[in-house]
Amino acid sequence: MTGPLAGVRVIEMVGIGPCPFAAMMLADMGADVIRIDRKTAPGADNPYPMLGTRYDVLARGRRTLALDLKQPAGRETVLRLAERADVLLEGFRPGVMERLGLGPEALMARNPRLVMGRVTGWGQDGPLARAAGHDINYVALSGMLHAMGRKDAPPSPPLNLVGDFGGGGMLLAFGVLCAVLEARGSGKGQVVDAAMTDGAALLGAMMYGLRAHGTWNDRREANLLDGGAPFYDTYACADGKFVALGAIEPQFYARLLELGGAEEAALPRQWNRKQWPELKAQLAGLFASRTRDEWCRLLEGSDACFAPVLDMAEAPLHPHNAARATFVEVDGVTQPAPAPRFSRTPAATPRPAAADDGAAILADWGFEADAIGTLQAQEVI
Repeated sequence: MTGPLAGVRVIEMVGIGPCPFAAMMLADMGADVIRIDRKTAPGADNPYPMLGTRYDVLARGRRTLALDLKQPAGRETVLRLAERADVLLEGFRPGVMERLGLGPEALMARNPRLVMGRVTGWGQDGPLARAAGHDINYVALSGMLHAMGRKDAPPSPPLNLVGDFGGGGMLLAFGVLCAVLEARGSGKGQVVDAAMTDGAALLGAMMYGLRAHGTWNDRREANLLDGGAPFYDTYACADGKFVALGAIEPQFYARLLELGGAEEAALPRQWNRKQWPELKAQLAGLFASRTRDEWCRLLEGSDACFAPVLDMAEAPLHPHNAARATFVEVDGVTQPAPAPRFSRTPAATPRPAAADDGAAILADWGFEADAIGTLQAQEVI
């Protein structure tokens, strides 16, 4: 493995959403991440048929070990792996790992330096801790969902980027790495409680500050960054495609109008909020006069703070993304490349998810041949 986390060993209890995203980030950076999946009977129904295939981008860079956790030997195998690990990640509801006999006390009794990263929607405690939910629910409780969308429509779900991946997976990855660094000095592991509600709220830190200052209000499409400002919004072009503007600073706004062929003196003033609806209507008319590609030829690469709104088929082909190799192809599947980038310890191109032989994984992690043979005979692996 290459990358800044080469040598770090991670156990991932297979789930969906934020936990595999965090594990993907760690694997992208060179950590040896082993996925522990539940061993199922042949022919059993699979509610998520994409999981574990080459299309399961969140599973890239890891090998999977299927264990029968209903057997004591299966649970003991996880505990033995934990003895050799730096991190264990899990995304179950509170109490599930404890019922399996794999809670923090049991794990850290085997490895006092182990960091246990736990990601949930509501957190490990609190009135909602054991309730079911999904990304949209956690973002709603953080106050952030209310701020997203148009004024004449309900709040708009921001895909599952804010809760699952930003407020959950990235928060979990950041938290466990903080704890690993601390453990190297103290010799003691700890539990990292990463709640998607907490993370979504944290992502809104600036907005909460602006609201307290009086420069952000609770009406959608009435603020600087929520589509209220005419110069920070998306506009339809003559061909039905869209462009995105972010010309906040006066010099960038002036450049936008100059290159776009509009006279600033003839338009409502940029920062007169009462005139924003009129200014937005005029900008909408301006951008509707040309196709998206024509606007790209006029504005892209300038200080107008402009970009075309690309779909997922177009984005990997854009010259800037192509030049930076922002996307890679892994086993025929186009996907985002590992990020961020490191000058001295770069990440390798990720490999697809692999359901390797369990015996080989256990041997790599220090299990003796006799112990592996017993687990095979008992059909634990």
